[in-house]
Amino acid sequence: MKKIVLLLLVLIFADGSVYAQSKVGTTIGAFLRIEPSARVAGLGNAGSALPGGIEAVYFNPGAIGTIENAAVSYTHSFWLADIDYNYAALALPIKGVGNFFASVTALNSGDMDVRTVEQPLGTGERFNVSNVAVGIGYGLRVTSRFATGIQVNFGTERIWHTSNKLVTFSVGTIYRLSESGATLGFGLMNFGTSAQFTGGDLAIQYDPDPDIAGNNGSLPADQATGSFPVPVMFRLGLSVPFHTSEDSQFLALVEALHPNDNSESANVGLEWEWKRLFALRAGYQTLLQTDGQLGLTLGFGVMGNLGNNTYQVDYSWADHERLQDTHRVSMAIIF
Repeated sequence: MKKIVLLLLVLIFADGSVYAQSKVGTTIGAFLRIEPSARVAGLGNAGSALPGGIEAVYFNPGAIGTIENAAVSYTHSFWLADIDYNYAALALPIKGVGNFFASVTALNSGDMDVRTVEQPLGTGERFNVSNVAVGIGYGLRVTSRFATGIQVNFGTERIWHTSNKLVTFSVGTIYRLSESGATLGFGLMNFGTSAQFTGGDLAIQYDPDPDIAGNNGSLPADQATGSFPVPVMFRLGLSVPFHTSEDSQFLALVEALHPNDNSESANVGLEWEWKRLFALRAGYQTLLQTDGQLGLTLGFGVMGNLGNNTYQVDYSWADHERLQDTHRVSMAIIF
């Protein structure tokens, strides 16, 4: 246990000279990086070692293997620049087979005016940006302490009449370190191939040799866009519960992040829960990231019984420094 904690501290507080050069803006499918859970967002998005639950799957597919009951969840995020973000998930355990998981992610910019150099006030046309991803996952509890899982995402990004298609894979494991509930989590998120945009908006008329008179100077052609990698993320986290009484407990989380398009950073979070009815949360995301724009997060949640089922409603607020704040609301029912 002490060695594991020491490893996490080394990863998080390592000297900045060992960080890889930042490659911000060099990946495609960045909407896959938006964390959907209001509960985990309130904890600084330190979710890779969260001890189970449908809300933990995005951060670590190994959490699929820890789910004991069927569950559904939905998150709506009031994202930057009035962008709508929605996420829905379903978990279905099948005894003797394993646990299955499905999710849908949708992001939409809303309609915007088409503007050109010649018509800066608008051409009268409207366009929007929409991104969609469908995820399918499977997880298994291998032992009473160890669970693993995998998820594949099929996604597309569309800008007016131009779009791309991408496929990513995520794998993860969760290991309970002690009887007290300390948990270690590992996730390799959105590993996949590169993708590029194609579509009608890239069509042009081409003159192969404008210096020759009489040739066809209006040949139909398509512009070729660059191919970019998907946003891979390595997450390694630790969670430790502290029981202060029969009615209340604290959960502390710390997580090291290694993305392929930015510098290394860390997320930290703390949750206080009372009687499985109410929770308060606080966290900080992307600590030590070079030129990071994220920061403090806060949130709360309420839980209770709904007949023979259990419900959970969570809210979180996140600071984006120079950009506006974001808000998330999540709802889940556990059957």
